Amino acid sequence: MNSSTDTWSNGDPYEYFMGRWSKLMAPVFLQWLNAAYGLSWLDIGCGTGALSEVISLTCNPASISCVDPSAAFLEKAKERFINKADFTVGSASAIPKPDNSFDIIVSGLALNFFPDLPAAFSEMKRVHKKDGMIAAYVWDYAGRMDLLRIFWDAAREIDPQAYKFDEGLRFPVCNEGKLKESFQQAGLTGIQTSNLDIITVFKNFDDYWNPFLGGQGPAPGYLAFLNKGLQEELENNVRKKLSPAKDGSIKLTARAIAVKGIVRQVT
Repeated sequence: MNSSTDTWSNGDPYEYFMGRWSKLMAPVFLQWLNAAYGLSWLDIGCGTGALSEVISLTCNPASISCVDPSAAFLEKAKERFINKADFTVGSASAIPKPDNSFDIIVSGLALNFFPDLPAAFSEMKRVHKKDGMIAAYVWDYAGRMDLLRIFWDAAREIDPQAYKFDEGLRFPVCNEGKLKESFQQAGLTGIQTSNLDIITVFKNFDDYWNPFLGGQGPAPGYLAFLNKGLQEELENNVRKKLSPAKDGSIKLTARAIAVKGIVRQVT
């Protein structure tokens, strides 16, 4: 198995696996961000538009530009009818926008997938207006992103090689200290971080497990790579680690780590 298991391209499996939780986290992030109304926004790695939709509904933006490498995700984002938005295929390292275009740049649950973070910061600063804000949030893969942490802990007990694909190890930037350090190295000032928690509620075990069968992202890609015997063993091991309520529902914590800083451009 290789990095292709990280591919995020098909909107429907993503929505079932992670999108429903992304949608719950977006307003928590924006409440923490506490940005002013009437700003021009850029959402880098916008995916299926969960964050941009909430920006549109709650932040009274002057404009929103949604940029993502996946045309399929952008088509899903368009279905959300995000007001004052444009949609462009592009990457964080080559943002297809003019210099000095945006008041605020955000990235929701995507920063760890940027292949060249210094280049991404350089591009974000290029398209930013003076004294604008850059902000992002990522899942706490190594800590309290429970739905994935349980999966990977169970996988490592049956497959010693599973650690190679575990986001908690593969994405060291998903850490409060590392995020702050990356923003400092990019020359941002006034940097703040915070832990943001939501509760993910699954109706039953199938509601938890079936999204892993969709092939979208590192964990489902890893599962698809296993032979049937190991898949069944992993499923049984995951079952043992969950604690359903009497009605069969499962409640888990999903934590994101948020960071924000100011671009102080030299005039």
